[in-house]
Amino acid sequence: MTALASVASRPDVSHDEMANAIRFLAVDAVEQAKSGHPGMPMGMADVATVLFTDFLKFDPADPAWPDRDRFVLSAGHGSMLLYALLYLTGYESMTLGQLKAFRQWGSKTPGHPEYGHTPGVETTTGPLGQGIATAVGMALAERLMNARFGDDLVDHYTYVIAGDGCLMEGLSHEAISLAGHLRLNRLIVLFDDNHISIDGATSLSCSDDQTARFGASGWNVCRIDGHDPQAISAAIRQARSSERPSLIACRTVIGFGAPNRQGSEKVHGAPLGTDEVAKTRSALRWPYPAFEIPDAVLAEWRELGGRGRDARRAWIERSRIACKGDKGERSAFHDALNRKLPCAYAEAMANLVGRFATERPKLATRQASQQVIDVIAEALPNLLGGSADLTHSNLTLAKSQVSVRPETLDGSYIHYGIREHGMAAAMNGIALHGGFIPYGGTFLSFADYSRPAIRLAALMGIRVIHVMTHDSIGLGEDGPTHQPVEHLAALRAIPNLLVFRPADAVETAEAWDCALKAETSPSILCLSRQALPTVRDDIKDNQVALGAYVLVEPAFGRDVTLIATGSEVAIALEAAKLLAEGGVQAAVVSAPCLDLFRQQPRDYRAQVLGDAPRVGVEAAVEGDWARWLGDDGAFVGMTGFGASAPADVLYREFGITPAAVAAAAKQLMQRVN
Repeated sequence: MTALASVASRPDVSHDEMANAIRFLAVDAVEQAKSGHPGMPMGMADVATVLFTDFLKFDPADPAWPDRDRFVLSAGHGSMLLYALLYLTGYESMTLGQLKAFRQWGSKTPGHPEYGHTPGVETTTGPLGQGIATAVGMALAERLMNARFGDDLVDHYTYVIAGDGCLMEGLSHEAISLAGHLRLNRLIVLFDDNHISIDGATSLSCSDDQTARFGASGWNVCRIDGHDPQAISAAIRQARSSERPSLIACRTVIGFGAPNRQGSEKVHGAPLGTDEVAKTRSALRWPYPAFEIPDAVLAEWRELGGRGRDARRAWIERSRIACKGDKGERSAFHDALNRKLPCAYAEAMANLVGRFATERPKLATRQASQQVIDVIAEALPNLLGGSADLTHSNLTLAKSQVSVRPETLDGSYIHYGIREHGMAAAMNGIALHGGFIPYGGTFLSFADYSRPAIRLAALMGIRVIHVMTHDSIGLGEDGPTHQPVEHLAALRAIPNLLVFRPADAVETAEAWDCALKAETSPSILCLSRQALPTVRDDIKDNQVALGAYVLVEPAFGRDVTLIATGSEVAIALEAAKLLAEGGVQAAVVSAPCLDLFRQQPRDYRAQVLGDAPRVGVEAAVEGDWARWLGDDGAFVGMTGFGASAPADVLYREFGITPAAVAAAAKQLMQRVN
């Protein structure tokens, strides 16, 4: 694909004026807010001007047009660069008033770009490295969709502006390594090579040759003067024709144009100040008051912003023709973009849950999950799996799935390598791009490697599914380095994240169903290594969707309520039998997703929890269990790290057994009575 045809420039509007419009909108907004980061927008304004005026395919009238180019501002602290561009190119929601309200309550211009909050923002950025890693997922999704549906429907680029901070973060290595391996040639990174970080010159902490590093990972690389529009244009044009992802190291001056601040860390994260703003206006020959853009300059930007309208309309026409010519292809393409699950999925899932309930298998929930994936992969062509080099431990590969390789980008399973953080961020990019429902596997103990990207997925409200196996001391001999104890509590603390810990095969299938239907929340499926018995055969409704439910209700009222998750539900059931032998009536509650339980009506929660004393059972630290157990409740679980031994020995030695739960219940009843 060639670059979009440029609109003929007005002879009285120069490149410098176009770029200065970006610079001074950023300067003025930061000055008015009395906080922000003017340095990067000032330094990268020339690069951004060339990109948006000569190459980027977009239409402000439809920010979500599927075949638009993606622009990711990985250096999210420079958000005013993006907001200025959105205003100048004519995005309806980005008004001058919004720029004046930069960083203020209720504005569309928060301190860092936020997906879903500001039209035109492709992903939430700010935590350095996340943007470039997320962009790898976007570029991968584009290539996978292109392999399935062809150039007429999927043919766009992913552009990234990244800074030194993005590339210093370890996440960047995972991301660029994966992108280089898969030869994602539609990914172009514009590196703001200004040699400055918050502490000062980057030489204080870093002497990496970034072009050599990217080159070693299989990227096309070059260095240019980031203030030379001809050099910028030539480099982007060359990158667009490369068979590999591209890094363009743009040597820039941070705070370009500020006589006493440019080239210094002083311009990174603070307003210039009244005097310096005036001097900068003089130095760059910009005599206009704050927030004023000359009519000719704004008109030129708006005309360029409207350039993508014809490309979008042409794409719509191609889509219409494809629909007429091959209904199957058209239907598959739009099914892929549709966030709703097809009817075939519901039938397949219902049949599987019914089979689990009838056969009552005793198997690890990771094995049950594999059977779920085998079934739903057939019903969901847009399901895109993967694992961080643990495929045969996580059991995440369906029989029907084909591995994605550089030479076979039409596959549906990604070998992410030992890159948990990169995998999590790439899955965010895949979900944001559209066309796929991504899931990826690792061990629960490695959730901390993925956590920053998981948190951003929760903040953005996107559907990504993390399959995290080996969920407790039940994994056994690998020992405390691999046995998660604090991870459930830590993950449950993230807002808008659904953490599932199913007790058996039936609950595992239902948890998958919940995760797939959660269009605005990421999910984590915490699955066991050890075999677990089926504890439920009532399948008329998805009980996991309620978060917690009564599994056993005594006929003559409750003396105590045992609440458990995952592998400990079977332990609670055995404890209830022991208590019954002594005349104690124990209800058993399975709580596979406390996040969903919290969302249920108060009356339902009260019905499930009951009035009797409560004992919580989970092979993890207590965390916020007190919320569900009450001040007088008891908790049977872990108080420290695990150990290396067979699983049954560990449960016995750490006191997570039916006898221990029964004893805790009796002691609790004596105390409260």
